[in-house]
Amino acid sequence: MTASPAAVATAVVLFRDGPAGHEVFLVRRGVERRFAAGFHAFPGGRLDPEDAELEVPGHAGEAAALVACAARELFEETGVLLARRAGEAPSRAKLAEGRRAVLDGTLPFRAFLERHRLALDPARLAPAGRWITPPHLPLRYDARLFLVRLASHDAPEVWAGELAAGALVPVARALRRWAAGELLLHPPNLHALRVLARPGEPSLAALSAPPHCDAFVSRRIEFQEGFFLAALRTPTIPPATHTNAWLVPAGDGLAVVDPGASDPAEQAALLAMLDALAAEGRPPRAVWLTHVHPDHTGAVARVAERYGVPVLGHRLAAGRVPGGVEVRPVRDGELLGGRFRVLETPGHAREHLAFLDEDTGALVCGDMVSTLSTIVIDPPEGDMAEYERQLERLRALGPRTLYPAHGPPAPAAPERLGAYLAHRHAREALIAAALDEAPRSLSAVTALAYADTPPAALPLAERSCLAALQKLASEGRVTQTGEGWRRA
Repeated sequence: MTASPAAVATAVVLFRDGPAGHEVFLVRRGVERRFAAGFHAFPGGRLDPEDAELEVPGHAGEAAALVACAARELFEETGVLLARRAGEAPSRAKLAEGRRAVLDGTLPFRAFLERHRLALDPARLAPAGRWITPPHLPLRYDARLFLVRLASHDAPEVWAGELAAGALVPVARALRRWAAGELLLHPPNLHALRVLARPGEPSLAALSAPPHCDAFVSRRIEFQEGFFLAALRTPTIPPATHTNAWLVPAGDGLAVVDPGASDPAEQAALLAMLDALAAEGRPPRAVWLTHVHPDHTGAVARVAERYGVPVLGHRLAAGRVPGGVEVRPVRDGELLGGRFRVLETPGHAREHLAFLDEDTGALVCGDMVSTLSTIVIDPPEGDMAEYERQLERLRALGPRTLYPAHGPPAPAAPERLGAYLAHRHAREALIAAALDEAPRSLSAVTALAYADTPPAALPLAERSCLAALQKLASEGRVTQTGEGWRRA
């Protein structure tokens, strides 16, 4: 499967000098967003066709459209207007009225500028680099960053909508919160904060030349301090194309969670990343397994042999890892790496484990959830009742961030776990509603209860439907006969 195309976008690093160093305006994206849900970021968004129609003094073509996009997005998301005034400056009330109209789509940004005799001021936008989203994510952007120093009259403010919040934050404080796992950052935002943390005027050269990048794509993704992602292409279930190998702090080194790639090229990329981190003083110390499905274990033997590290997993994982790898069993409640609590979480797989970081609340949760789609529960190994009990247990523990095996991390973990449970319960209601006194086959129930599912995915949906029917049967709500399933 080829990577999705990258949409052109812009982001603005909005900063000012503060009493203890630079301050930046960070926004927090809503948890319902499809891209970077719940993450902290800089204001910005994708290029709009209208941006190419805006006149930008001293610029033409793509350069002009990118400046226009950055200025428009900044105005929409923060109210900061990068424009020169030919006449009397519009009042704050008029600016707010125009911003609302632009956001509502009732007034094009160009018409707003013309109405108030305004011309975009590209001099305030300094080009500060280019970043392209890695191919493993379903939504991808080719983003151009701009650096903007706040003027004394600028008063950035986020309105509720696509963004949940926004505030000026001292750079040093933002980096401390990132280190503690209190906010998540994608590589462009982390790199910009690190550059702005240096004393003196921010270096455009440093902003535009980040380390660990190839053709504007970052090879190193560290969502919170010490949590590195190696997204490896694996034989997994669509829409996922990759399995996340999480590299997390473990004593004086790292634990490698679920190195799943069987492809030699993917394994080589993982080993190169591990070698680089080892050279920086963070060597692999162990492999941890959430479970032993093939897309989670393909590179276990190679990692264990290369670095001479033990493989830890559930006792039921013994003898099931490719290459005859010995698995050292761990128990529920055991502490690994000085900070990760082992949680036995059967339901998707009998031997499933999750690992809760007691320092930051990060939960490395394997296939308990996916931020790309719904997890398949496939009997007899899969047990829907047990799976839902474990989701409830995880939610009650109050983790901060979910680190799944498929898809990006998800902050606001209890709310996300609650949403997964609500989705399961809603699907079970549809399954129950598909039954009446006349028996129905499993395929017939699936077709009715999963009417919103693409036909190609129905065979997998049928397995989860069976798991849900078995759960409903254990609750006395449905019965199975030789002719099929019926309401009890």
